[in-house]
This record gives sequence, C-alpha cells and structure tokens, in this order.
Amino acid sequence: MKRISLILCLLAFYLVGQAQGPVITPMDIAMMEMVTFAEISEDGNKIAYGVAVPADPTKENASTHVRLHVYDVASGVSTPFITQNGIGALQFRPGHNSITFISKRGKDKTNALYEISLLGGEAQKIYEFESPISNYNWHPNGNSIVFISKVKEKDKESKLPYEPEIYEENLGMSSVFIVSVNDDNGTAKKLNLDLHCSQARFSPDGSRIAVSAAPSAMVDDHYTSQRIYILNASGDKIGEADHKAKLGDFVWSYDGERLAFIGGEDQHDPIAGRLLVMSADGGKPQILNRDFEGSFDKLDWKNKSGITFLASEGVYTSLGTIDLKGKMKMMIEKGDVAYGNFSIAKDGKMALTGNTPEHPNELFYAKSTSATPERLTTSNPWLKERKMGKQEVVTYKAADGLEIQGILIRPVDVQDNQRYPLITVVHGGPEAHYDNGWLTYYSMPGQMGAAKGYAVFYPNYRGSTGRGIEFIKSSQADPAGKEFDDIINGIDHLIETGLVDKDKVGVTGGSYGGYATAWLSTRHTDRFAAGVMFVGISNNLSLWGTSDIPEEMFLVHLRKRIWEDYQFFMERSPIFYAGQAKTPLLIMHGKDDTRVSPSQSYELYRHIKTRTETPVRLVLYPGEGHGNRKATARYDYNLRMLRWFDTYLKESSQPKPPANIENTGEGQ
Repeated sequence: MKRISLILCLLAFYLVGQAQGPVITPMDIAMMEMVTFAEISEDGNKIAYGVAVPADPTKENASTHVRLHVYDVASGVSTPFITQNGIGALQFRPGHNSITFISKRGKDKTNALYEISLLGGEAQKIYEFESPISNYNWHPNGNSIVFISKVKEKDKESKLPYEPEIYEENLGMSSVFIVSVNDDNGTAKKLNLDLHCSQARFSPDGSRIAVSAAPSAMVDDHYTSQRIYILNASGDKIGEADHKAKLGDFVWSYDGERLAFIGGEDQHDPIAGRLLVMSADGGKPQILNRDFEGSFDKLDWKNKSGITFLASEGVYTSLGTIDLKGKMKMMIEKGDVAYGNFSIAKDGKMALTGNTPEHPNELFYAKSTSATPERLTTSNPWLKERKMGKQEVVTYKAADGLEIQGILIRPVDVQDNQRYPLITVVHGGPEAHYDNGWLTYYSMPGQMGAAKGYAVFYPNYRGSTGRGIEFIKSSQADPAGKEFDDIINGIDHLIETGLVDKDKVGVTGGSYGGYATAWLSTRHTDRFAAGVMFVGISNNLSLWGTSDIPEEMFLVHLRKRIWEDYQFFMERSPIFYAGQAKTPLLIMHGKDDTRVSPSQSYELYRHIKTRTETPVRLVLYPGEGHGNRKATARYDYNLRMLRWFDTYLKESSQPKPPANIENTGEGQ
C-alpha cells in the first residue's frame, strides 16, 4: 500500500500543472500555417491571398515560403495557384486578367517578375533585372512598371590574395527604374533621384511617381530621414514633402491631387502612426486627428475626400473612414478580431487578414464597407481539437496611477483557489504592442505555456503603441525606468487576484523585450525565478557603438547622448547589476545580428558567469540575425525556452538542463 501511495503521489506530482487532453505543442507551432496577405481585385470578384507554409524543422532548416491562392467571390471557391517556390509583392495587373508577383525560380540568377492568368495555368516570367527587385508598381495602363533595385558597382579586382570588408562604406543605393514589360528589348531607365529609395507609386493617370527615399542606405537614415518625393514622367523631381519624421506607407488620392501617408508627428515620435495628407505638389502635410488615442496602421482612399484606415486602439483594431477635416466614422468597431491588413474594391467589397485568441491570421471578406467581415479560411483545422487557456484583457494601475493594459492567458484546466507559475512576455520596440489576438509563436509561449500549467502575461507598458502620442512618448528619456516598473506592477496585480505564485515568476522577450528581461533578471532579481533573454540589450554604452540605429534610439527613446551622462546610461544597463543576479538566465542571440550586436549577450553572460554562481547559458544561432528566420533555429529556440522555464519555475534549485536539444518532432 505504501508503494502504491508513493506511485500515486509521484503521478500526481507529475500531472500538476499539466493539461489533460490534446494541447498545443512546440511542433504544432513549428508547423502552423497562416494567411500573410490579401488583395482584392478592383471589380471585387477575386481575392488573391498568400498562405505561409513552414518547413519541417526536424528535416530542413529553411525559411517559410508563401503559396498563392485565389478565392472566387461569386462561387465561394478557393483555388491554389502557386504551391512551389515562394512569392512576394503580389499585384493585380491593370487591364489584364492576371496576377503578378516577385519570385526566384528555376535557373533565375535573381528574383524576377512573374505573371499568372486568373484562369489558371503556369506562371510566366515577364521581366528580369540585373539585380533583385525589392518593390514595384504598375502603370495604370498595365504596360510599364516602376521598381526599386540596388545595382552594385563591380568591385575592382585586388592584386592581393585577401580582401577586407569595409564597414558601412560602399553600401550601394537603391534606385528607381521604369521599364515597359511589353517590349522584349525594353531597357530599364534609372530615374533622376540620387537617394536610397524604398517605395514608388504611379499617380492614377500615370503622369507622376511618388517615391519614398532616404539620404543614404544606412538603416538609421531609413528610420529617421525618409521623405516623399514627387517625380514627373521623365523622372525629374518636381516636389517633396516638408516632413521630417518616421514614414510608413503612402497612397495617391483617386484624382491624383493629394497623397495620404502614415508617418510620425515629428522626429521624436517613435512610430509612423499618424495619418497625414499633402498636396501632390509637395509641401507641408496636414496631420488628421492628432488627438486620436490610437495609431493608424494601414490606409487607402475611399473617395475624393475620404480615406479608409485600419487602426490600433489599445489591444484592439478598428476600421473606419476619415475626412480631410479629421472627422472619423467607424466601419468595424474594435472587437473580437485583430485585423492586420485590408484591401478594398471600387464597389466597397473588402478582403482582410485577421486573427483571434483561437487562431492565427486567416482570410476575411466583407460584402460592403458596412458589412461584418466573415472568415473564409481555416488554415489549421486541427486547432479545433486542441484545448486552450482562456485569454482575456486586463487593466491595472501603474505606481503613478497611469492605466496600463495587458493580456492574460490562463492555464488550461485552471482551478479556482490555486496559484500558478507565471511567464511574463515583454514586447520589443518599445514602439509595439500586443493585440488581443493570436499570441503563440516560436518565441512567445502563449498557449504552449498554458498547456504546461503556466499563466502567460503580455503587458503593454508605457511607450507601447495604440494609445496615442502622449502615451507612446511617456517612456522617453527614462530607459528601464517607469516603463519596466509597469511590468512589475502588472505582475503584482495578478498576484493580488490570487492567480499567480509570487515565487514562481518568469520573464522573456526579444530586442527591447530582451532588455527588459535582462533588467528584471538583474536589477529586480529577487522578483524573478527564471529569465529567457533573446537578442537583448545589456550595456547601453557599448550598444550605441555597435547598433545600426544609434540616431533612432537617441531621437525617439533616450533623448540625450550617452556622452552627456555616462553614469546614467551605465546605471540603466543590466550589467551594472549583474553581480547581484540570482535569476537563472538563458541568453539566446542570432550570431549575425546588426541591430543588437551579439556582444551584448556576450557581456551579460560573462558578467553573470564570472561574478555569481547563478545558472546562465548563452546560445548563439549562426546565420540568424535580429530574430530567427529558419525552421530548425525557431524550433530549437522554442524547446530551449520552455525547458528553461520548466526547470526553474516548476521546481527550484535545479541544475541547468542539458546543453543539447533532441529535435525528435514528437509533440515536445
């Protein structure tokens, strides 16, 4: 009887916090498909959409590729069009019953422009340039394209048997070209704009071209110094926007008299999240509804005087129209679906992508601007068989009384009057936010954590997007200050509700979220039992000299130079507190990261390893940058993250888990 009792006790111990029944696993997430874009034809009859299909991480460390499908509105039938090779930059070709896209296939030396009839058949290559095409746009007549490409100068052959790399020189500029694709011997003409170009758009009559461009190919200039330029048909500049701030997408009005674009309010606005309108001749743009307590994400013109927009409002998204006086009218109120994109036909039909707490991005369709969108696709039917934790929006007060929003996923099979371990997931940026949609990815435990008996918390701390200009600027000049205190306040709120065990709190995040993870695991180490830091910041002084965006960091985050106050920036660096770290910390980083150098992870690892006895491990991913792109690298990260939390949040005083991961592909 004693033996039976012991076995039952051990079994009960093993099952504590483990959901019973089919739940979401790392392999599920590794193989999850989702809709990436949706474009509706001008007549509203066809919707072209892409489905991202990942590689099997146990067989191939490859990137996700996108397949093309076409949905026929009249019949309600969806047909696969391109199932091999990845596609990008999809557009309906004006005046042709066809779709064009960028792809690299067969013996192509670089990517090329392909076309496929809406009646089906094989895709045909219609244009190939000497270097990759990064962006293109059709002339209204459907015969010519304007496109962006970087033509590299041929290097002079060195007389030495070794060639060094010159840092940040000879980067090459992306230029604007125009070419007739109907002419087999068509020669691309380079337009007269000696800047680093990102996007180009024909006006509705094809007589002008709007181009977004920066002074150089430096990433910092792309973020801080882009402007919109207007060119005539010959490629000569005839106007430009008097606007120095972050820049997002832009569109011509239907009559060609104006351009609307998403940009920053000023150079200190952390995001391109305001909606602005300017004359097609250039000049000072007008900001519409500056006081909107959200952020504008996507836009298109509804008619001569109205713009359709997609916006973020806190943890929700909304779709509406705004006139040139800034008056807004909502078409889709913020609610249960987090929409990520929309495309609108001339008759008002809409195609959208959207996700919810129950599924990642799918295709949605609305018969008119006043109709509720209906979901058309189910990319992962097996999700219906998986048990999930309840997801809900939480609000709480920061220490200074500011209201903060967050999202909580409760453990699967959660029980009343029981406390659970918590994984806190901190977003990067910090100019970003979590929507109340699908929140489970390779680096975000979400429903995988809930399946293992964790509560999972996503705080939108001050400085997050979707809450208006004042809120997003409220964290500036105070790195790791009140912004990260907001996270601790949220954890305290969850402890007070009785859900969370205060002794079993973990934290994870990437980039600026990695900075938060490092800070909370060192400066506030008594509060956290485990941390998983990804491509994160550990030393603000060395970050300035190794990142590719030091000016952007200064303008929209730090607001003063590091040499103006070295002591301040050192004391806001996790390495300053590394000697007191007691939080077991797993550090992971892409070895080719240029945004946050891997040296940031080396530094924190060395400080903790040398100055403490605290468990610490550094994992580097060769070939990966600021986040993992390849299937096996993502899967490996996922398994290591969850295993680290299982080791230090489920139990205490455990040795580090083994260094190796067995990618068996079985549930995990």
